[in-house]
Formats: sequence, C-alpha cells, structure tokens
Amino acid sequence: QRAPLPPEMEPCLSRFASSMDSDHEAEGFQTLGTFVLNTAADEDAADLSILIQSIATSCKYIANCVRKVGLAKPQLAGKAGNTNVQGEAQEKLDVIAHEVFVKFLDQSRRCTVLVSEEKEEIIRCQPSPNGRYVCVFDPLDGSSNIVCAVSIGSIFGIYRAAERGVHRDGDTLQPGRDMVAAGYCMYGSSCNFVLTVGGQVNGFTLDSSLGEFVLTHPNITVPPSGSIYSINEGNSPWWELGMAKYVEHVKRKEAPHSSRYIGSMVADVHRTLLYGGTFSYPADARHAAGKLRLLYECYPMAFVMEAAGGRASDGARRILDIQPEHIHQRAPIHMGSVQDVKEIER
Repeated sequence: QRAPLPPEMEPCLSRFASSMDSDHEAEGFQTLGTFVLNTAADEDAADLSILIQSIATSCKYIANCVRKVGLAKPQLAGKAGNTNVQGEAQEKLDVIAHEVFVKFLDQSRRCTVLVSEEKEEIIRCQPSPNGRYVCVFDPLDGSSNIVCAVSIGSIFGIYRAAERGVHRDGDTLQPGRDMVAAGYCMYGSSCNFVLTVGGQVNGFTLDSSLGEFVLTHPNITVPPSGSIYSINEGNSPWWELGMAKYVEHVKRKEAPHSSRYIGSMVADVHRTLLYGGTFSYPADARHAAGKLRLLYECYPMAFVMEAAGGRASDGARRILDIQPEHIHQRAPIHMGSVQDVKEIER
C-alpha cells in the first residue's frame, strides 16, 4: 500500500490540483484552430484555419525533434553535410524542418506554391481547386544554436494566390503589406506560437497534455518605447557611421539602454515584441544589401511587429512596402518600438 503524504504536502498538492483545473479558465480555453475560425474573414475562415493548423502541426513536430536533440539523437544533431542556397552549412534539423513544412503544407491542399529558405527554387504544390494561398517560410531560424539549447524558431508568412488553384511563380513576389497572416513559433522553455491575422497579434502556448496550442497572450502590443537594443555588436567595425552613432548614443543616455542579443531572430524579436526596444540587423561594409532574407524573415516579422503597434524599416523606408525582385533577396532591418525605430531612422 502506498504511504500517505506528509501533512505538510497536502496544501501544496491541493493548490497544484486547483491550478490544473483552472489552467485555461481565464482565456476560455481557446485553441489556435478555434481562434482562427472566429477571427478570419468569413470567406477565408475555413481555408485559412486549415492552412494555419497545418503550419502549427509542423511546428509541433519540429518542437518534438528539438527536444530530442538534447538526448544526443544522432539522426537529429549535427551537420547534414550540405549547404543551402545561401551557402550556409545545413544542420540535420534544418533539412528535417524543411521537409516537414513542405509535407504538411502540401497535404493541406490550400497552397499553390511555397518558398523555403532551404530550397533554391519555388516549390509547387499538388494541384487543388482549394489552393488559394502562397506560403513563405524559414523552417528553422537560428539552427546554429541547436546543440547549446538556445531558443530557436520557425517563421512563416501567408499571401493570397492571384487565382484559386493556379500555380503562378509571380505570386511569390508580393510585397509584405499584402500578406493575410504571418507569425512564428519559438522552441524554448515553452513552445510559443505567435500569429497575426485579422489585425491583431496573439500568442499561443503548446499545452503538452492536450497537444494543442492554447491562447495565452491575447492582443499583444509592443510598448511605444523600450530600454533594450538587440544587435550583433561583433559586426560594429563594418557598420555605417549612423548605426555606430546610434548604438553609442543609447549606451550613454542618462538612462542607458541594455544590450540583449541571442543570435536567433525569433527569440530576439519575441523579446522585443513583449518588452519593447529595438532589434536590428543593419547593412554593413561586408553585406551592403543586408543579411536577413526579405521574403521569409523580414516580411513576416515586420508584419507581426506592425500589427502589434510597432515599426519596421530598412532605415529609410517601410520594410513591408519594398517590392521584392527575387525570392531569396536580402534586406537590412530595424524593428520594434515606434519611438526607438524612428530614432534609428533619423
């Protein structure tokens, strides 16, 4: 027979059970799928919900793989032995994440074409009369941080196709302002899915007991100003003078800004979204066109940031207004609190 609990443990157990019962009461226990159905425009609700659920399923699969890397699974950890279109060495999990996204998006029958960071060419989905969207994605951002267990993530953006069920390569070269939804999933101490659709930004957390993303951060808004700047200062010898002056200025203010840089765009932008301040990856003498990819990194994150009341620019113009010329185009970017980004632009 099991030994009884010590008397001092009974209040703790009672509080724990109570908290489990009320975990989702405050938000009405709203799942991601239900939320999208209730939020998207009537004509889009069902199709968009199916597509976003396919993305969420991809993210759940990837989250599970990320957790297993820490157990030294040889099929998941380490280099794949290949390079992607950018000339970057691929991690095994980069390849797996790409294949997972393509599989679930294709099976959704809601996409005509896809663009992935890991694939040089446009990916054409199976023909379907229900195909009305174009999806662009970075399947695993920050993958160089996998082994040291730093937060990494997936980024995605969704556009409407010009014609339902028709493959048009030109549909992938729409400016960011034309997206209908965008977001990211962060794999860290918890698995967080942040989505903008219908003009708001909402955050969902994966409840492992349910296997569902549950609404935990409704209507996220970025503070109008912040006290954190996020930039890779190791690149400072190659910065343009204006960028160097800005960073020096915020360091020497009466209330100096703090520097926080993880090296994973998803994690750095997520913190900026919640706490305010800026995230920057500027052009420099070595990368005159910028380093981050416009279509599937800058656009989706800028779309999220603006929907939350923030600002995103390349230093001179709104990121979402840039007309892309090719699918792997790069761009400099500054995003975050409106007041702080405007200060960089000056």
